[in-house]
Amino acid sequence: MDIGGQAVIEGVMMRNKEKFAVAVRLPDGKIKIKKEKSTIFPKFLNIPFLRGFIGLGYMMYDGIRALVWSSNQNLGEEEKLSKKEIVFTVTLSLLASVIFFVVIPFFSARWIQSEGVLFDVLDGVFRVVLLLVYLVGISFMSDVKKLFQYHGAEHKAIYCYESGKKLTVDNVATFSRFHPRCGTTFLFLLVFLSIVIFTFIQGPLWIKLGGRILLLPVISGIGYEIIKLGGKFHHTLFFRVLLAPGLWLQRITTREPTKKQLEVGIASLKAVVD
Repeated sequence: MDIGGQAVIEGVMMRNKEKFAVAVRLPDGKIKIKKEKSTIFPKFLNIPFLRGFIGLGYMMYDGIRALVWSSNQNLGEEEKLSKKEIVFTVTLSLLASVIFFVVIPFFSARWIQSEGVLFDVLDGVFRVVLLLVYLVGISFMSDVKKLFQYHGAEHKAIYCYESGKKLTVDNVATFSRFHPRCGTTFLFLLVFLSIVIFTFIQGPLWIKLGGRILLLPVISGIGYEIIKLGGKFHHTLFFRVLLAPGLWLQRITTREPTKKQLEVGIASLKAVVD
C-alpha cells in the first residue's frame, strides 16, 4: 500500500488511504502522536486523470489539519479549524498558486512578447524561474530549514519501509532523502506539463489565460498518474530521466535529518502501518 506524507511543525505526517498519523517532538523532548481517518473521496470519483486533481484537494485538507495540530502542540494550545475554515484555506492556497504560477508568468511574458512561440517559451521560462526563486528563497528561513529536515526524515522512513527493512534509526538513516513520489517532483511535473500543454492554446488574450486556468485540473490529473507510475517503475530509464529534475529540486526542499528527527518520522510511519 502506498504511503505518503509531509513535514509539519517539529514533526512528520504519514498517510495512506485509511488513516493518517502526525508525530511531533514536543518542547520537553517527548514524541506525541495523533491518529485520524484519512479524508477519502467517493470510489466513483477514483477515475484515472480525474482522481489526481480531486485527491490533491483531499490531501491538502488533511495536510492543513496536520499542520494546525502540530503547531498547536509546540505552542501549548488546542485551537482547531472548522471544516469551513480548512476548505477556505485550501481554496485560498490554490488561488494563490494560480496567481503566482499562471497569471504572473503570463503577463510577464506578454509584457515582452504578446504572441507566437517566443511568448509561450517566455511564459514557461518565467514559471520555472518563479518556482526556483520561491523554493530557494524560503530555504534560507530557519524554520523552513528544520521543516526540510523533517521532509528528509519522511522520505528516508518511507524508503526503508518500502524496502522491507526494520524501521530503526540506523536502518532509516542509510536511505536516500530523495523520493520519486515526493510533492516536489509532482510540482515540477505540473510546471513541465504546463509548458508543453499551454503551447497548444491559441487565440486572443482571454482565451490563452482562461485556457491556462481551466486546464490546471487536467494537468494535475496527468501529473498524478505519472507520479503514480514513476513510483512503481522509477528504476527504468524513461522514468529516471523524466523524474530526474524533480529529484534535483529535492536537494532544495529536503535536508539531512538528525537522529531525533528520524525517530519522529519512524513513529509517524509506524502509527500508520501498524
